[in-house]
Amino acid sequence: MKAIIILLTLFLGLSAHNFSKVSSSEPHLVQKGTEKEWCPVCGMNIKMFYKTSHTAELKNKTPRQYCSIRCLVQDKKEYGIDNSSIKVVDAKSEKLIDASDAFYVLGSDVKGTMSRVSKLAFKTKADAEEHVKKYKGKIVTFDEAIKAAQKSLKSDNALTQSKKEKKVYAMGEKIYKKMCSKDIDETDYIEINELKADIKNSKLCKPMDEKKLQALALYLWEIKRFGDLKSIEGKIEVTEDEKCPICGMFVYKYPKWAAQIFYADKHYSFDGVKDLMKYYFLNKDGISKILVTDYYSQKAIEARESFFVVGSDVYGPMGDELIPFAKLEDAKTFSLDHKGKKILKFDEIDELVIRKLDE
Repeated sequence: MKAIIILLTLFLGLSAHNFSKVSSSEPHLVQKGTEKEWCPVCGMNIKMFYKTSHTAELKNKTPRQYCSIRCLVQDKKEYGIDNSSIKVVDAKSEKLIDASDAFYVLGSDVKGTMSRVSKLAFKTKADAEEHVKKYKGKIVTFDEAIKAAQKSLKSDNALTQSKKEKKVYAMGEKIYKKMCSKDIDETDYIEINELKADIKNSKLCKPMDEKKLQALALYLWEIKRFGDLKSIEGKIEVTEDEKCPICGMFVYKYPKWAAQIFYADKHYSFDGVKDLMKYYFLNKDGISKILVTDYYSQKAIEARESFFVVGSDVYGPMGDELIPFAKLEDAKTFSLDHKGKKILKFDEIDELVIRKLDE
């Protein structure tokens, strides 16, 4: 009897490990462009974690696809995603279904994706019950699942960060030095999945498997990108909780584009000059200083003494952007290199200029 119990225990343990999150066929990817294969939040390959994948639409109708509900919740903090747009992959049929109608199994023996606690969704309660019978856990609603993900987000992030610091970053740095050209500018990308797509499709590095590509991307995105900028004296300082009052994005994620408006007793941070100007037109009174980031030096400069290139082929976090420079000569050089249409002083920027950037 004891031997049977041991064998049964081993079988149950192995069965959880044998549950594959990988898509069994070609996955349904909703994002656009070559970066659609990867999660925009953490960079993980969606096909490899397809059975925990979620999709959503931002307020501007941009489709997003995540490897997990954890990454969905992380993105939701920034963009205020409406729950009604969220879909999830049915772990049995592998088809996208409305998350609000799904039956989630919380805390089964299946390893969680970006979380200590696994969260798998099913179209029918019977399928969820079948999963519980095999792998344990409890059946909850989508609202309960997302609340659990929100509650554990801080601890899940800490656990993930610890793993990356112990092993992944060092691995990524070694890969970068051995397998990549030295001209990768990680600050040119808005999301980590865009960086991964360009590394792979533009052949910026020698061919590598997904594990190495992820480690490389994380090193570039989370260490080298900020490490290089941290060494710059006189840059704009932004805390991790500061959101752009126009678009709601966390500004610290886009240090290359940071801008700020200061009043006597407060300041606001923006993820680019375009959003700063939208705010400025409505709130001109009482401003003490306006800082933007010089594109070349990455130092903070006074916007009202700067020059801005309009209509170039360089995009910011919010698309077409005003590119700032402290020196007119630098603005001219950049404009020639990047097909700029005009160079404006701060007081020459009006609401029509900003509207055209959004067209």
